[in-house]
Amino acid sequence: MRLHDIDDYTDDEDAFDTRRARSRKPKKSDLARTFEGEFDQGSTRAGRLTEHERARLAAVRESALAGPELPPGTDRWTTWGDGEQGPRPRPRWVVTELAAADTELGVLKTGKEADVHLIRREVPETGRGCVLAAKRYRSNEHRQFHRDAGYLEGRRMRRSREMRAMANRTAFGRNLIAEQWTVAEFAALSRLWSIGAPVPYPVQRSGTELLMEFLGDDLGTAAPRLAELRPGPDELVELWRQLVAALDLLASEGTTHGDLSAYNLLVHNGQVMLIDLPQIVDVVANPRGPEFLARDVANVMGWFRARGLPESVADPTEVTNDLLTAAGLE
Repeated sequence: MRLHDIDDYTDDEDAFDTRRARSRKPKKSDLARTFEGEFDQGSTRAGRLTEHERARLAAVRESALAGPELPPGTDRWTTWGDGEQGPRPRPRWVVTELAAADTELGVLKTGKEADVHLIRREVPETGRGCVLAAKRYRSNEHRQFHRDAGYLEGRRMRRSREMRAMANRTAFGRNLIAEQWTVAEFAALSRLWSIGAPVPYPVQRSGTELLMEFLGDDLGTAAPRLAELRPGPDELVELWRQLVAALDLLASEGTTHGDLSAYNLLVHNGQVMLIDLPQIVDVVANPRGPEFLARDVANVMGWFRARGLPESVADPTEVTNDLLTAAGLE
C-alpha cells in the first residue's frame, strides 16, 4: 500500500475544514447550567435571591464554568483527547492520561514554515511524564511554502473549492496547505514508524500541531544533526550504510524523503534518524518522483564524500538505480 492510497488528506469530515476545529473551552457542566438558570432575570427564583445569595451563587457559577485549574507552572491541559493519535502498538512512554498537563520548555528549532518546541507532558498526581517535540506550522501571515507545487503532485483532494483556494494562495488556501503538510507528515511518520523505519514516533496531530517523540536526552538536549558531526572513517561508513538501508525501506514503500540533507538527519544513540517529512514524495504517483529520489541520494552522498567516504563504498548512480528498483520503477 502506498502513502497516497491511505492519505488523500481530506474528506467531508476531515480536519482540513478549519471551521470545525474543536474548541478547548470546557463543556458546561450540569451544575453550571443550573446556575445559569438561577440567574435568569425573568425567573421567579432569581427575583427572590438576596444580594448575599446572588454574590455567593455568582462565585460558585464562575468556578463551575471555568473548569478545573491547571497545576502550577503548566501551560495547558493535554490535547491527547482532541487530536488524531499515533499508530498502535504505542510505545510505553507515551502519556495518554487525560489528567496530564503540558508545559512549554522552549524552542528547539525555527524554520520558514514551522517552529519546533519542547514540551513536557506529565500527570501531576503521579509524576508520570514524557518530553515531546511539538512541530507547529506558522500562522498564514508568515507561511511561505515556496516549494509545495512540485511536492503536491500526485496528491488528491476531493473538493474543487479547496483546490482552487490552494492554487490561488488565498488565506484560506494557505491554511489548507499548512494543514495538508501536517497531515502528510503525520501520515508518513505513522506509516514509516509502523514498518520499522528510523523516524520519531508520531504521538498525535491537532490542527497544524504535530507532537512527536523527542530525540534527545532527559535534560532536553536534542540529538545532533548529521551536519554537526565529524565522524571517523569507520563511523562514517556505518552511518552511510544505515542511511542507505533507511532509504531502501522508504523506496520499498514507493516513497523518498524529498528534501534530504545532512541537516534533516539526526544521529540518536548511534542511529541515523530521518526527520522533517512533510514533503515526502510518492515516487510512483508523482511524475517527478525519480528526480526527487536521485536528488536525495546526491545531496547526502555529497556530504559523505566531503568527509572522506571512499568511492568504493557506494556509487550515487548505482545507489539511485537500486532504490528505483526497490520502488518498482526499474
